[in-house]
Amino acid sequence: MAEPITIEFTRFSAFYSPLIATFAGGFLQDEGFDVKHRVSPAGKTAIDSLLDGSAHVVQSAPSQGLQSLERGEKPKALHFAQINEKDGFFIAARKPDNNFTWDKLKTGEILVDHGAQPLAMFKYACHRKGLDFKSAKVGDAGMGKNDAAFRAGRGDYVHLQGPGPQQLEHDGVAHVVASLADAIGPCAFSSLAATPAWLKTDAAHKFTRAYRKARAWLLATPAAEVAKKELQFFPGIDEGVLRDTIAVYQKLGNWTPHVEITDAAMAATQDIFLHAGLITKKYDFKDVVAPPPGG
Repeated sequence: MAEPITIEFTRFSAFYSPLIATFAGGFLQDEGFDVKHRVSPAGKTAIDSLLDGSAHVVQSAPSQGLQSLERGEKPKALHFAQINEKDGFFIAARKPDNNFTWDKLKTGEILVDHGAQPLAMFKYACHRKGLDFKSAKVGDAGMGKNDAAFRAGRGDYVHLQGPGPQQLEHDGVAHVVASLADAIGPCAFSSLAATPAWLKTDAAHKFTRAYRKARAWLLATPAAEVAKKELQFFPGIDEGVLRDTIAVYQKLGNWTPHVEITDAAMAATQDIFLHAGLITKKYDFKDVVAPPPGG
């Protein structure tokens, strides 16, 4: 009899293909799991779902644990594997621009995702590119609404995770001009999290084995083949758009071969969150990060 496992996504996008591939490619099923996945409902975090037992593994970010420490709380969940070791957002412009520079954001409004981590990363990217964030014309249509607002005519630029910008480009609405992955470089961006108790189970070992296989498959497989496996989970997204988005992430190096969350990646993320003012000091990673089950 198959063992049930529920995976919850904070956000669902092609950016999280290493996790999507675990069930889209059949790797979890091969380990004997009956897989269910969902996106966190409004008003509830993925970490909440871990704690109430309604999810076993969630897509999260190590910065979640850092912010818990900043509040004086010991994190109740641990981040045990990385999904992305680089930012997955892009900047898309309303007009083609082969000579885009970040200082153009001083004169053209950019709709920026104001989620805690996306905004912190955007601020750091501005810093790395020599742009004072306060001088940029930053707008926000509300959580999850920037794509629709841009399509409706607001803004000169928009800050979105793939495949959003690529779909805009396909539809003739925008043109991708920059990636935050290139602007920022490696960091502990997104992760898999679970409770300490679950990480000690046999299920955790089987999950991690499937995840390693899925990640290796994702890196070794042409984007077109990956897109065919994942397309059913992306209603409204053109197959060619999904293929191109996956290819871009493969090329940018978001999905490195190792699954461990490294000290170097965590150090970079701490620098980013210090710069954004979301933490006031550096913390010991041991309260946030755990090694992958099974080594």
